[in-house]
Amino acid sequence: MPEKKIRILIADDMEAHRRRLERVIAQSDQMECVAKASSGYETIMHAAIEQPDIILMDIEMESSYAGIDAARQINEKLPHIKIIVLTVHKDENFIFSAFQTGIIDYLLKTSTNEEVIEAILSAYHNRSPIRPMIAEKIREEFARVKRTESSLLYIIQIISELTPSELQVLRLLCEGKSRKQIAEERSVEYETIKKQINSLLKKFHQSSIAEVIRSVNELRIFEVLRKL
Repeated sequence: MPEKKIRILIADDMEAHRRRLERVIAQSDQMECVAKASSGYETIMHAAIEQPDIILMDIEMESSYAGIDAARQINEKLPHIKIIVLTVHKDENFIFSAFQTGIIDYLLKTSTNEEVIEAILSAYHNRSPIRPMIAEKIREEFARVKRTESSLLYIIQIISELTPSELQVLRLLCEGKSRKQIAEERSVEYETIKKQINSLLKKFHQSSIAEVIRSVNELRIFEVLRKL
């Protein structure tokens, strides 16, 4: 009984690239091209109909993120299909966005025939490498999440110690209101608002209220508080 071939869907909006990948696949007796697509929509359709083992997915097709959007939908509905994204440039943020959809690997379009074959075999046998660039991005992301968690806990602790008036002033500042507007809205003297802002600066250990506002807005503190 002949060995089952690896079934591959090629997705690329440029015919020359599709033909090149088809020729590469034809060189191996372990794999076969079962369909070709030139858009994210066609890729999703062929993935559902053909149920390939592997998709070689161009990131940029009818739009800059067409391949990423298609990968996200396919991974949600057909998680058994392994996706390798193809890109013309080594943009780490672009590629990291693709990995967040659940893809298995990426290849530059300048990769050799041997590298394409190896990537397909590795993906099929669940041994795709975490390439150095992606490993570094993952480390950076973990560090960013850790910093955010620490900042969130620190700022929530400070906010829990604010008076109701200080909290209201901070909320209005974060909404972009000026000191004058806040004084009018709260029906208090302008000097009262200045004193409350100075108190906020002391409690946050900052010299600039703009820095306090930036930190609170970046962490979406008031969105979190509204949900509590």
